Amino acid sequence: MIIAPLPRRSRRGLPLLLLVSGLLGALASGVLAYDRIRMLEDPRFTPGCNVNAVLSCGDVMSTWQSSVLGVPNVLLGLAGFGVLAGLGLALLAGAEFARWLWLLVQAGVTAAFGFVLWLFTQCLYVIGALCPWCVLVWAVVVPLFWYVTRHVVRLPRTLAEAPHWLVPLLLYAVMAGLTAGRFA
Repeated sequence: MIIAPLPRRSRRGLPLLLLVSGLLGALASGVLAYDRIRMLEDPRFTPGCNVNAVLSCGDVMSTWQSSVLGVPNVLLGLAGFGVLAGLGLALLAGAEFARWLWLLVQAGVTAAFGFVLWLFTQCLYVIGALCPWCVLVWAVVVPLFWYVTRHVVRLPRTLAEAPHWLVPLLLYAVMAGLTAGRFA
């Protein structure tokens, strides 16, 4: 893997993406953590994002998939998204990071992307419900994965020369299509 310097046009783009995505992901994780604690305190508590049978955070949070690594997934989100927001802010302030740190960021967003894809399929085909806050997390992880990968990994020429927004747009389209096909 080779890390290229940020092109002039993206010297603010990737840092802003890290900052905004980190803040949005941390917000979603924070709300879910609060709701999870409330559900543990009071089994009758209903999260505000329980809209109907399909959009139901409570149904998703009450499954084993919500604590895959032995701790609630929302705690992983709080930590990971907080780190990404901090990195984005540091980059906006002019910081430059060593190759090893970018490799760690790549590993983290790749793991998050794989985890999001797994959780997405679990929600659609096993749990049968979607959590709106989880959907926000999924929505920010897709471009995070793509743009960090574009920065860290030397991509094949066809991918590198494609419009930068094409891959996230295609991933969103596939996810929307699968969701519509499952819940329509």
